[in-house]
Amino acid sequence: MSLAKKDAKATTDNAEQLDKATSTKRKAASAGRKPSRKGATKKAASDTARKVTAKEDPITANDPDVGEDVLDDEDQDGEADLDDLEDDESGLDDEDEGDEELDEDSDIADDEDEVKRKEPETPKEKGAFVVRDDDDDDNLTPSGNPKRRVIAAGATADPVKDYLKQIGRVSLLNAEQEVDLSERIEAGLYAQHLLDTQSEGMDFKRKRELKWAASDGKKAKDHLLEANLRLVVSLAKRYTGRGMLFLDLIQEGNLGLIRAVEKFDWKKGFKFSTYATWWIRQAITRAMADQARTIRVPVHMVEVINKLSRVQRQMLQDLGREPTPDELARELDMPVEKVQEVQKYGREPISLHTPLGEDGDSEFGDLIEDTDAIAPSDAVAFSLLQEQFKQVLETLSPREAGVIRMRYGLEDGQPKTLDDIGRVYGVTRERIRQIESKTMSKLRHPSRSQTLSDFLDQ
Repeated sequence: MSLAKKDAKATTDNAEQLDKATSTKRKAASAGRKPSRKGATKKAASDTARKVTAKEDPITANDPDVGEDVLDDEDQDGEADLDDLEDDESGLDDEDEGDEELDEDSDIADDEDEVKRKEPETPKEKGAFVVRDDDDDDNLTPSGNPKRRVIAAGATADPVKDYLKQIGRVSLLNAEQEVDLSERIEAGLYAQHLLDTQSEGMDFKRKRELKWAASDGKKAKDHLLEANLRLVVSLAKRYTGRGMLFLDLIQEGNLGLIRAVEKFDWKKGFKFSTYATWWIRQAITRAMADQARTIRVPVHMVEVINKLSRVQRQMLQDLGREPTPDELARELDMPVEKVQEVQKYGREPISLHTPLGEDGDSEFGDLIEDTDAIAPSDAVAFSLLQEQFKQVLETLSPREAGVIRMRYGLEDGQPKTLDDIGRVYGVTRERIRQIESKTMSKLRHPSRSQTLSDFLDQ
Protein backbone atom coordinates (compact mmCIF):
# COMPACT_ATOMS: atom_id res chain seq x y z
CA MET A 1 0.00 0.00 0.00
CA SER A 2 1.39 3.40 -0.94
CA LEU A 3 2.20 6.07 1.60
CA ALA A 4 -0.63 8.32 0.37
CA LYS A 5 -3.19 5.52 0.82
CA LYS A 6 -1.89 4.81 4.36
CA ASP A 7 -2.21 8.48 5.29
CA ALA A 8 -5.72 8.61 3.82
CA LYS A 9 -6.72 5.46 5.74
CA ALA A 10 -5.31 6.87 9.00
CA THR A 11 -7.15 10.15 8.45
CA THR A 12 -10.40 8.28 7.77
CA ASP A 13 -10.01 6.21 10.96
CA ASN A 14 -9.33 9.31 13.01
CA ALA A 15 -12.35 11.08 11.52
CA GLU A 16 -14.55 8.08 12.35
CA GLN A 17 -13.32 8.13 15.95
CA LEU A 18 -13.98 11.86 16.16
CA ASP A 19 -17.51 11.48 14.75
CA LYS A 20 -18.17 8.68 17.23
CA ALA A 21 -17.02 10.86 20.11
CA THR A 22 -19.16 13.84 19.05
CA SER A 23 -22.23 11.64 18.53
CA THR A 24 -21.72 10.23 22.01
CA LYS A 25 -21.67 13.78 23.32
CA ARG A 26 -24.96 14.61 21.53
CA LYS A 27 -26.64 11.48 22.91
CA ALA A 28 -25.48 12.34 26.41
CA ALA A 29 -26.82 15.88 26.02
CA SER A 30 -30.20 14.72 24.70
CA ALA A 31 -30.48 12.09 27.43
CA GLY A 32 -29.90 14.81 30.00
CA ARG A 33 -33.11 16.73 29.07
CA LYS A 34 -36.04 15.71 31.34
CA PRO A 35 -39.71 16.71 30.77
CA SER A 36 -41.20 19.04 33.38
CA ARG A 37 -43.53 17.55 35.97
CA LYS A 38 -46.23 20.13 35.32
CA GLY A 39 -46.42 19.31 31.59
CA ALA A 40 -46.59 15.60 32.34
CA THR A 41 -49.43 16.16 34.82
CA LYS A 42 -51.45 18.22 32.34
CA LYS A 43 -50.96 15.59 29.66
CA ALA A 44 -52.22 12.86 32.01
CA ALA A 45 -55.26 14.99 32.93
CA SER A 46 -56.18 15.59 29.29
CA ASP A 47 -55.88 11.87 28.53
CA THR A 48 -58.19 11.12 31.44
CA ALA A 49 -60.72 13.65 30.16
CA ARG A 50 -60.74 12.06 26.73
CA LYS A 51 -61.29 8.63 28.23
CA VAL A 52 -64.16 9.87 30.38
CA THR A 53 -65.95 11.58 27.49
CA ALA A 54 -65.46 8.57 25.23
CA LYS A 55 -66.65 6.08 27.82
CA GLU A 56 -69.98 4.43 26.88
CA ASP A 57 -72.64 3.53 29.36
CA PRO A 58 -73.40 -0.20 29.01
CA ILE A 59 -77.15 0.43 29.40
CA THR A 60 -77.26 2.96 26.55
CA ALA A 61 -75.17 0.81 24.29
CA ASN A 62 -77.18 -2.37 24.77
CA ASP A 63 -80.84 -1.20 25.20
CA PRO A 64 -82.31 0.60 22.14
CA ASP A 65 -85.56 1.36 24.00
CA VAL A 66 -84.01 3.74 26.47
CA GLY A 67 -85.86 7.09 26.31
CA GLU A 68 -84.52 10.49 25.50
CA ASP A 69 -84.93 11.50 29.14
CA VAL A 70 -82.38 9.00 30.17
CA LEU A 71 -80.01 10.28 27.49
CA ASP A 72 -80.52 13.85 28.64
CA ASP A 73 -79.76 12.82 32.18
CA GLU A 74 -76.59 11.14 31.00
CA ASP A 75 -75.57 14.25 29.08
CA GLN A 76 -76.03 16.32 32.20
CA ASP A 77 -74.06 13.78 34.18
CA GLY A 78 -71.28 13.95 31.55
CA GLU A 79 -71.17 17.74 31.82
CA ALA A 80 -70.93 17.43 35.59
CA ASP A 81 -68.12 14.94 35.21
CA LEU A 82 -66.25 17.35 32.96
CA ASP A 83 -66.69 20.12 35.52
CA ASP A 84 -65.34 17.83 38.20
CA LEU A 85 -62.43 16.89 35.93
CA GLU A 86 -61.53 20.55 35.46
CA ASP A 87 -61.58 20.99 39.22
CA ASP A 88 -59.37 17.93 39.57
CA GLU A 89 -56.98 19.32 36.96
CA SER A 90 -56.68 22.62 38.81
CA GLY A 91 -56.07 20.65 41.98
CA LEU A 92 -53.33 18.69 40.20
CA ASP A 93 -51.72 21.95 39.14
CA ASP A 94 -51.71 23.10 42.75
CA GLU A 95 -50.25 19.79 43.83
CA ASP A 96 -47.62 20.05 41.07
CA GLU A 97 -46.55 23.45 42.37
CA GLY A 98 -46.30 21.98 45.84
CA ASP A 99 -44.26 19.07 44.48
CA GLU A 100 -41.90 21.50 42.77
CA GLU A 101 -41.38 23.29 46.08
CA LEU A 102 -40.68 19.94 47.74
CA ASP A 103 -38.23 19.07 44.97
CA GLU A 104 -36.42 22.35 45.51
CA ASP A 105 -36.24 21.65 49.24
CA SER A 106 -34.93 18.14 48.60
CA ASP A 107 -32.34 19.48 46.14
CA ILE A 108 -31.13 21.95 48.75
CA ALA A 109 -30.91 19.14 51.29
CA ASP A 110 -28.97 16.99 48.81
CA ASP A 111 -26.53 19.87 48.19
CA GLU A 112 -26.02 20.27 51.93
CA ASP A 113 -25.33 16.53 52.26
CA GLU A 114 -22.84 16.70 49.39
CA VAL A 115 -21.04 19.62 51.02
CA LYS A 116 -20.88 17.68 54.26
CA ARG A 117 -19.43 14.69 52.42
CA LYS A 118 -16.76 16.88 50.81
CA GLU A 119 -15.68 18.28 54.18
CA PRO A 120 -12.40 16.62 55.22
CA GLU A 121 -12.88 14.03 57.87
CA THR A 122 -10.67 13.89 60.90
CA PRO A 123 -7.75 11.65 59.90
CA LYS A 124 -7.27 8.53 61.95
CA GLU A 125 -3.59 7.94 61.25
CA LYS A 126 -0.98 9.01 63.74
CA GLY A 127 2.65 9.95 63.46
CA ALA A 128 2.93 13.71 62.92
CA PHE A 129 2.24 17.07 64.57
CA VAL A 130 0.02 19.79 63.15
CA VAL A 131 0.30 23.31 64.55
CA ARG A 132 -3.09 25.00 64.75
CA ASP A 133 -3.89 28.69 64.91
CA ASP A 134 -4.26 28.59 68.69
CA ASP A 135 -0.81 27.07 69.19
CA ASP A 136 1.20 29.92 70.61
CA ASP A 137 4.87 29.89 71.49
CA ASP A 138 4.15 28.80 75.06
CA ASN A 139 2.59 25.56 73.82
CA LEU A 140 5.55 24.60 71.61
CA THR A 141 8.56 22.50 72.49
CA PRO A 142 12.10 23.79 71.78
CA SER A 143 12.08 21.79 68.53
CA GLY A 144 8.98 23.63 67.32
CA ASN A 145 6.46 20.80 67.79
CA PRO A 146 3.28 21.38 69.80
CA LYS A 147 3.27 19.92 73.28
CA ARG A 148 -0.05 18.20 72.76
CA ARG A 149 -0.26 15.43 70.21
CA VAL A 150 -2.36 16.31 67.15
CA ILE A 151 -3.56 13.71 64.66
CA ALA A 152 -1.70 13.78 61.35
CA ALA A 153 -3.33 15.06 58.18
CA GLY A 154 -3.57 11.67 56.47
CA ALA A 155 0.09 11.05 55.58
CA THR A 156 2.29 8.34 57.01
CA ALA A 157 6.01 8.12 57.52
CA ASP A 158 6.40 5.73 54.57
CA PRO A 159 6.09 7.55 51.20
CA VAL A 160 5.96 4.25 49.30
CA LYS A 161 2.98 3.10 51.34
CA ASP A 162 1.20 6.41 50.73
CA TYR A 163 1.82 6.13 46.99
CA LEU A 164 0.57 2.54 46.79
CA LYS A 165 -2.53 3.49 48.78
CA GLN A 166 -3.23 6.36 46.41
CA ILE A 167 -2.87 4.41 43.16
CA GLY A 168 -4.90 1.51 44.56
CA ARG A 169 -8.06 3.62 44.49
CA VAL A 170 -8.31 3.33 40.70
CA SER A 171 -9.79 0.02 39.54
CA LEU A 172 -8.18 -2.09 36.84
CA LEU A 173 -9.46 -2.05 33.26
CA ASN A 174 -10.70 -4.88 31.10
CA ALA A 175 -9.97 -5.25 27.40
CA GLU A 176 -13.12 -3.42 26.29
CA GLN A 177 -12.40 -0.45 28.54
CA GLU A 178 -8.84 -0.24 27.25
CA VAL A 179 -10.08 -0.16 23.66
CA ASP A 180 -12.69 2.47 24.49
CA LEU A 181 -10.13 4.71 26.20
CA SER A 182 -7.68 4.21 23.35
CA GLU A 183 -10.30 5.25 20.81
CA ARG A 184 -11.06 8.38 22.81
CA ILE A 185 -7.36 9.19 23.09
CA GLU A 186 -6.89 8.78 19.35
CA ALA A 187 -9.92 10.94 18.62
CA GLY A 188 -8.66 13.58 21.04
CA LEU A 189 -5.22 13.67 19.44
CA TYR A 190 -6.77 14.02 15.99
CA ALA A 191 -9.09 16.78 17.20
CA GLN A 192 -6.18 18.65 18.75
CA HIS A 193 -4.28 18.29 15.49
CA LEU A 194 -7.19 19.84 13.59
CA LEU A 195 -7.41 22.68 16.11
CA ASP A 196 -3.71 23.40 15.75
CA THR A 197 -3.65 23.32 11.96
CA GLN A 198 -7.15 24.25 10.71
CA SER A 199 -8.70 26.42 13.42
CA GLU A 200 -8.70 29.55 11.25
CA GLY A 201 -12.00 29.96 9.42
CA MET A 202 -13.65 27.10 11.32
CA ASP A 203 -17.23 27.68 12.47
CA PHE A 204 -17.98 27.98 16.17
CA LYS A 205 -19.97 24.74 16.45
CA ARG A 206 -17.26 22.66 14.80
CA LYS A 207 -14.55 24.24 16.93
CA ARG A 208 -16.54 23.58 20.09
CA GLU A 209 -16.95 19.91 19.17
CA LEU A 210 -13.23 19.56 18.48
CA LYS A 211 -12.34 21.20 21.79
CA TRP A 212 -14.68 18.83 23.60
CA ALA A 213 -13.14 15.82 21.82
CA ALA A 214 -9.60 17.00 22.66
CA SER A 215 -10.55 17.49 26.32
CA ASP A 216 -12.21 14.08 26.41
CA GLY A 217 -9.07 12.52 24.94
CA LYS A 218 -6.94 14.03 27.70
CA LYS A 219 -9.30 12.68 30.34
CA ALA A 220 -9.16 9.23 28.76
CA LYS A 221 -5.35 9.41 28.71
CA ASP A 222 -5.23 10.29 32.41
CA HIS A 223 -7.63 7.44 33.21
CA LEU A 224 -5.55 4.90 31.27
CA LEU A 225 -2.38 6.12 33.00
CA GLU A 226 -3.83 6.01 36.51
CA ALA A 227 -5.27 2.53 35.99
CA ASN A 228 -1.84 1.11 35.04
CA LEU A 229 0.37 2.72 37.70
CA ARG A 230 0.40 -0.56 39.62
CA LEU A 231 2.03 -2.23 36.61
CA VAL A 232 4.96 0.19 36.96
CA VAL A 233 5.35 -0.67 40.64
CA SER A 234 5.42 -4.42 39.95
CA LEU A 235 8.12 -3.98 37.30
CA ALA A 236 10.18 -1.53 39.37
CA LYS A 237 10.45 -4.09 42.20
CA ARG A 238 12.69 -6.23 39.99
CA TYR A 239 15.35 -3.52 39.77
CA THR A 240 15.70 -2.57 43.45
CA GLY A 241 19.11 -2.70 45.09
CA ARG A 242 21.01 -1.62 41.98
CA GLY A 243 21.95 1.92 42.89
CA MET A 244 18.60 3.75 42.65
CA LEU A 245 15.84 4.35 45.18
CA PHE A 246 12.56 2.52 44.72
CA LEU A 247 10.56 5.73 44.27
CA ASP A 248 13.05 6.94 41.64
CA LEU A 249 12.57 3.68 39.74
CA ILE A 250 8.80 4.17 39.88
CA GLN A 251 9.08 7.71 38.56
CA GLU A 252 11.26 6.62 35.64
CA GLY A 253 8.84 3.79 34.90
CA ASN A 254 5.94 6.25 34.89
CA LEU A 255 7.71 8.19 32.14
CA GLY A 256 7.85 5.00 30.10
CA LEU A 257 4.15 4.40 30.79
CA ILE A 258 3.28 7.85 29.42
CA ARG A 259 5.25 7.04 26.28
CA ALA A 260 3.38 3.73 25.94
CA VAL A 261 -0.01 5.46 26.19
CA GLU A 262 0.97 7.85 23.41
CA LYS A 263 2.27 5.06 21.12
CA PHE A 264 -0.31 2.31 21.81
CA ASP A 265 -2.21 1.05 18.75
CA TRP A 266 -5.38 -0.69 19.89
CA LYS A 267 -6.20 -1.90 16.35
CA LYS A 268 -3.51 -4.60 16.54
CA GLY A 269 -5.42 -6.48 19.22
CA PHE A 270 -2.74 -6.57 21.94
CA LYS A 271 -3.45 -5.83 25.58
CA PHE A 272 -2.13 -2.51 26.75
CA SER A 273 -0.19 -4.04 29.65
CA THR A 274 1.74 -6.30 27.26
CA TYR A 275 2.75 -3.32 25.14
CA ALA A 276 3.46 -0.97 28.04
CA THR A 277 5.76 -3.45 29.82
CA TRP A 278 8.50 -2.96 27.22
CA TRP A 279 8.39 0.82 27.41
CA ILE A 280 8.45 0.76 31.22
CA ARG A 281 11.42 -1.62 31.35
CA GLN A 282 13.28 0.41 28.74
CA ALA A 283 12.80 3.63 30.72
CA ILE A 284 13.95 2.04 33.99
CA THR A 285 17.05 0.36 32.53
CA ARG A 286 18.07 3.52 30.68
CA ALA A 287 17.74 5.56 33.88
CA MET A 288 19.82 3.02 35.80
CA ALA A 289 22.55 3.18 33.17
CA ASP A 290 22.64 6.99 33.37
CA GLN A 291 22.13 7.60 37.08
CA ALA A 292 22.86 4.50 39.17
CA ARG A 293 26.66 4.56 38.92
CA THR A 294 28.99 7.06 40.55
CA ILE A 295 31.13 6.94 37.40
CA ARG A 296 28.87 6.91 34.36
CA VAL A 297 29.36 4.05 31.94
CA PRO A 298 27.99 4.22 28.36
CA VAL A 299 24.73 2.41 27.76
CA HIS A 300 26.20 -0.09 25.29
CA MET A 301 28.92 -1.01 27.79
CA VAL A 302 26.31 -1.43 30.53
CA GLU A 303 24.54 -3.98 28.33
CA VAL A 304 27.79 -5.93 27.90
CA ILE A 305 28.44 -5.79 31.66
CA ASN A 306 24.96 -7.12 32.41
CA LYS A 307 25.38 -9.92 29.87
CA LEU A 308 28.73 -10.89 31.41
CA SER A 309 27.18 -10.90 34.89
CA ARG A 310 24.35 -13.21 33.77
CA VAL A 311 26.76 -15.66 32.14
CA GLN A 312 29.04 -15.57 35.17
CA ARG A 313 26.17 -16.40 37.55
CA GLN A 314 24.97 -19.23 35.32
CA MET A 315 28.44 -20.78 35.07
CA LEU A 316 28.87 -20.44 38.84
CA GLN A 317 25.76 -22.58 39.32
CA ASP A 318 26.84 -25.12 36.72
CA LEU A 319 30.51 -25.45 37.75
CA GLY A 320 30.17 -24.86 41.47
CA ARG A 321 33.04 -22.34 41.37
CA GLU A 322 33.92 -18.99 39.90
CA PRO A 323 34.58 -19.27 36.14
CA THR A 324 37.97 -18.18 34.82
CA PRO A 325 38.36 -15.38 32.25
CA ASP A 326 39.20 -18.00 29.60
CA GLU A 327 35.96 -19.89 30.25
CA LEU A 328 33.96 -16.67 30.14
CA ALA A 329 35.67 -15.67 26.90
CA ARG A 330 34.73 -18.97 25.25
CA GLU A 331 31.14 -18.71 26.48
CA LEU A 332 30.74 -15.09 25.32
CA ASP A 333 32.80 -15.54 22.14
CA MET A 334 35.07 -12.58 22.85
CA PRO A 335 38.81 -12.15 23.55
CA VAL A 336 40.12 -12.72 27.05
CA GLU A 337 41.45 -9.15 27.17
CA LYS A 338 37.95 -7.86 26.41
CA VAL A 339 36.46 -9.95 29.22
CA GLN A 340 38.99 -8.60 31.71
CA GLU A 341 38.34 -5.05 30.54
CA VAL A 342 34.57 -5.47 30.95
CA GLN A 343 35.07 -6.92 34.43
CA LYS A 344 37.16 -3.90 35.37
CA TYR A 345 34.49 -1.50 34.12
CA GLY A 346 31.77 -3.39 35.97
CA ARG A 347 33.30 -2.93 39.42
CA GLU A 348 31.20 -0.78 41.69
CA PRO A 349 33.09 1.93 43.63
CA ILE A 350 32.80 1.88 47.40
CA SER A 351 33.35 4.73 49.83
CA LEU A 352 36.32 4.61 52.20
CA HIS A 353 34.01 5.94 54.90
CA THR A 354 31.64 2.96 54.74
CA PRO A 355 31.03 1.87 58.35
CA LEU A 356 32.00 -1.67 59.31
CA GLY A 357 31.04 -3.89 62.19
CA GLU A 358 27.88 -4.08 64.24
CA ASP A 359 28.58 -0.84 66.07
CA GLY A 360 29.92 0.96 63.01
CA ASP A 361 32.88 2.28 64.99
CA SER A 362 35.35 1.50 62.18
CA GLU A 363 35.41 2.41 58.51
CA PHE A 364 36.39 0.55 55.39
CA GLY A 365 39.32 2.92 54.82
CA ASP A 366 40.90 1.78 58.08
CA LEU A 367 41.54 -1.65 56.54
CA ILE A 368 43.10 -0.42 53.29
CA GLU A 369 46.89 -0.21 53.11
CA ASP A 370 48.37 3.09 51.92
CA THR A 371 51.11 2.00 49.55
CA ASP A 372 52.49 5.55 49.31
CA ALA A 373 52.94 5.93 53.06
CA ILE A 374 56.35 5.34 54.67
CA ALA A 375 56.60 2.25 56.80
CA PRO A 376 57.15 2.96 60.51
CA SER A 377 60.48 1.09 60.52
CA ASP A 378 61.73 3.06 57.54
CA ALA A 379 60.65 6.32 59.16
CA VAL A 380 62.62 5.49 62.34
CA ALA A 381 65.70 4.46 60.35
CA PHE A 382 65.58 7.66 58.30
CA SER A 383 65.30 9.78 61.45
CA LEU A 384 68.35 8.05 62.99
CA LEU A 385 70.31 8.52 59.75
CA GLN A 386 69.62 12.23 59.77
CA GLU A 387 70.84 12.53 63.35
CA GLN A 388 74.05 10.57 62.66
CA PHE A 389 74.75 12.46 59.45
CA LYS A 390 74.27 15.76 61.28
CA GLN A 391 76.87 14.71 63.83
CA VAL A 392 79.32 13.78 61.06
CA LEU A 393 78.85 17.13 59.29
CA GLU A 394 79.57 18.95 62.52
CA THR A 395 83.16 17.62 62.32
CA LEU A 396 83.67 19.56 59.06
CA SER A 397 84.16 23.27 58.51
CA PRO A 398 81.00 25.37 57.95
CA ARG A 399 81.82 25.95 54.26
CA GLU A 400 82.51 22.26 53.61
CA ALA A 401 79.31 21.21 55.37
CA GLY A 402 77.33 23.87 53.47
CA VAL A 403 78.72 22.76 50.10
CA ILE A 404 77.76 19.13 50.82
CA ARG A 405 74.25 20.10 51.97
CA MET A 406 73.54 22.21 48.86
CA ARG A 407 75.24 19.84 46.43
CA TYR A 408 73.13 16.83 47.49
CA GLY A 409 69.97 18.69 48.59
CA LEU A 410 70.11 17.52 52.18
CA GLU A 411 68.06 20.48 53.41
CA ASP A 412 65.33 21.15 50.83
CA GLY A 413 65.61 18.03 48.67
CA GLN A 414 66.75 20.07 45.63
CA PRO A 415 70.39 19.40 44.58
CA LYS A 416 72.21 22.51 43.26
CA THR A 417 74.80 22.84 40.52
CA LEU A 418 78.41 23.93 41.02
CA ASP A 419 77.63 27.33 39.48
CA ASP A 420 74.73 27.92 41.90
CA ILE A 421 76.87 27.03 44.89
CA GLY A 422 79.78 29.18 43.56
CA ARG A 423 77.50 32.22 43.33
CA VAL A 424 76.43 31.68 46.95
CA TYR A 425 80.02 31.65 48.21
CA GLY A 426 81.39 34.07 45.60
CA VAL A 427 83.89 31.64 44.07
CA THR A 428 84.22 29.79 40.78
CA ARG A 429 82.61 26.46 40.06
CA GLU A 430 86.06 24.87 39.92
CA ARG A 431 86.76 25.93 43.46
CA ILE A 432 83.45 24.43 44.58
CA ARG A 433 84.37 21.16 42.85
CA GLN A 434 87.70 21.08 44.70
CA ILE A 435 85.98 21.70 48.04
CA GLU A 436 83.48 18.91 47.30
CA SER A 437 86.24 16.45 46.39
CA LYS A 438 88.23 17.27 49.51
CA THR A 439 85.15 16.98 51.76
CA MET A 440 84.16 13.59 50.33
CA SER A 441 87.67 12.31 51.05
CA LYS A 442 87.27 13.37 54.67
CA LEU A 443 83.89 11.61 54.91
CA ARG A 444 85.44 8.37 53.64
CA HIS A 445 87.84 8.34 56.58
CA PRO A 446 87.07 5.38 58.88
CA SER A 447 86.54 7.68 61.84
CA ARG A 448 83.52 9.14 60.07
CA SER A 449 82.38 6.42 57.66
CA GLN A 450 82.14 3.84 60.42
CA THR A 451 79.28 5.80 61.97
CA LEU A 452 77.25 5.64 58.74
CA SER A 453 78.20 2.15 57.58
CA ASP A 454 75.36 0.51 59.48
CA PHE A 455 72.81 2.42 57.39
CA LEU A 456 74.41 1.31 54.11
CA ASP A 457 73.41 -2.29 54.74
CA GLN A 458 69.77 -1.24 55.11
